[in-house]
Amino acid sequence: MSLLYEIIKYLFLGALQGFTEPIPISSSGHLVLAQYFLGIELPGLSFEVLMNAASLLAVLVIYRKDLARLTVNGLGYIGTKDPAKKSDFFFIVYLVIATIPAGLIGVLFGDFIEGLVKDGVQIVGATLILTGIALYLIRNLKGRKNDGDLTVKDALIVGFAQAVALIPGISRSGATIIAAVGLGMKQETALRFSFLLYIPVSLGTTLLAIGDLAENQALASQWVPLTLAFIASFVLSYFALKWFMGIMERGNLKYFSYYCWIVGILVLLFA
Repeated sequence: MSLLYEIIKYLFLGALQGFTEPIPISSSGHLVLAQYFLGIELPGLSFEVLMNAASLLAVLVIYRKDLARLTVNGLGYIGTKDPAKKSDFFFIVYLVIATIPAGLIGVLFGDFIEGLVKDGVQIVGATLILTGIALYLIRNLKGRKNDGDLTVKDALIVGFAQAVALIPGISRSGATIIAAVGLGMKQETALRFSFLLYIPVSLGTTLLAIGDLAENQALASQWVPLTLAFIASFVLSYFALKWFMGIMERGNLKYFSYYCWIVGILVLLFA
């Protein structure tokens, strides 16, 4: 198989994952569809981990100011109990709480979920339709909760929504934002909580896979296509997230609903 083909394939998959990761249409579901309908063999778990790391880097760049503020104020509150820093401290606490459900479910049902990914074309079609319905239901909601108004209950519900997104076709960003907006969060708060919640999950996945990545000798021979795919995933994730933030501000979530419905129905009809 030629290097040029490998480069084109990896660039396409990196761009596809990068673009679909931040928006509510399921990156994992689209990779399954690309494999099924286009006959593209997925490179394996190591590739997915690297592409998720690229998306993680994009999120870190976009939310760098929020991360810096939360870190400074969160640590500052521990020492001073300054009321002005309390909101940021508990925002961090709620992010930690919301991370737990996906971690537990991933450990307990990882093999089952992996089986769904392998044979999940019909599942992707159905879950995309469900995602579209949920997005349509919350399309006009304007919540009132700011960062300082969140509760343990809110964190757990959003955390379980993220856990549900382990099923292929359920978008992680879509599930968490749907849950957050449904709980009454303002869209800006919902976005921030959703994508800051992505950081510990993605970072944990990357750290756990470092050993496997280091032992994977095939990666060394494919460093050129992998590097290009990483760059493509980072760039597309960055601009897709910026684009999605603008769509949230304008209240145009319904268009993602239409997309999910169309793709989901086509998958069920032709898969």
